[in-house]
Amino acid sequence: MIPKVDKLGRYGEFGGRYVPEALMGALGELETAWTDAWAEGGFRTELNDLLAAVVGRPTPLYDAKRLSERVGARVLLKREDLAHSGAHKINNTVGQVLLAKRMGKTRIIAETGAGQHGVATATAAAYFGLPCVVFMGAVDVERQHLNVVRMELLGAQVIPVTAGSSTLKDAVNEALRDWVTNVEDTHYVLGSVVGPHPYPEIVASLQEVIGEEARRQCLQMIGELPDEVVACVGGGSNAIGLFRGFYDDDEVRLVGIEAGGEGGGGPHGASITKGTPGVLHGARSLLLQDDDGLIAHAHSISAGLDYPGVGPEHAALAHSGRATYESATDAEALDAFGVLAETEGIIPALEPAHAIAYLLRSKPKGNILLGLSGRGDKDVETVAAALLRAKQ
Repeated sequence: MIPKVDKLGRYGEFGGRYVPEALMGALGELETAWTDAWAEGGFRTELNDLLAAVVGRPTPLYDAKRLSERVGARVLLKREDLAHSGAHKINNTVGQVLLAKRMGKTRIIAETGAGQHGVATATAAAYFGLPCVVFMGAVDVERQHLNVVRMELLGAQVIPVTAGSSTLKDAVNEALRDWVTNVEDTHYVLGSVVGPHPYPEIVASLQEVIGEEARRQCLQMIGELPDEVVACVGGGSNAIGLFRGFYDDDEVRLVGIEAGGEGGGGPHGASITKGTPGVLHGARSLLLQDDDGLIAHAHSISAGLDYPGVGPEHAALAHSGRATYESATDAEALDAFGVLAETEGIIPALEPAHAIAYLLRSKPKGNILLGLSGRGDKDVETVAAALLRAKQ
């Protein structure tokens, strides 16, 4: 079954809108504005012009020949790392800030984990001349310092969040609190396919361009569709964007790779493969939680994958069997990070390094399309520290 969102924002049994009454009006306003804009040719034309001129789309499809030799299958990389600001996140932020301008909003806020969504939001806000505030877990502020500097250079105010685990989950909480307080003039640019309806559908629709381009590029490059499409999954926006290009192609296997963390029963971020149904940040999905329904701490060496939930569309894909989900550990991702750098001269973000780790481990056959969702500048210090610890 291919998950389709219904009028209540549900993908089968997942999704919906579980929020305080104070947010219902804002979400209703956003849903109406989005539905009208997405159906209007003028909005879509302006967005496509921005994707070309600002983002640099289409991003290339790259034939990774030396990595292919290592894997034993032909690996094609969808190079979202070459999009402006260094990741797929900019596809979403440009679209949402364009929508915010249309709605008359004069202030932009966002949450961020690895910092790429924060950088992309700050980039879009600067382009449109709007003030921007980014909430970021204090732990992530420390381990993603380069992206903090980038956000501040772009004119954004970065607010460290010290509550809870001081990571992405807590940054989302603070962004939602700000939005409730300032909803009249503020638009919250949520960064992934999570949260209350209509956010999962807005973000997925803005990221569909990845899969649409990749499908055309595969047919042009190899004359056929890939046998397997692979992407890393935290909240899941880059994976949904890539997967949606192939939903109707039953012969194409869709594989999402979550954060296996320390492995061996240790802390992880594998919400689909090890989670249970529950409600987080306004949507019902698969979550990491204890027997009392309290949200568990997620862990990944990658700041973008340590979220204790996943987008409801991914939960529906897993439930239906249309997509398969596995995980890769921190150690496997570190190894894959080095392999891609050494074989192709590409330093990936730690997030897609998890997907590369899956290829190195599983040795798939045929033509494999992999979403390289971001570049690894932000992760070099993290990787260097991890490698140093491993030598000690």
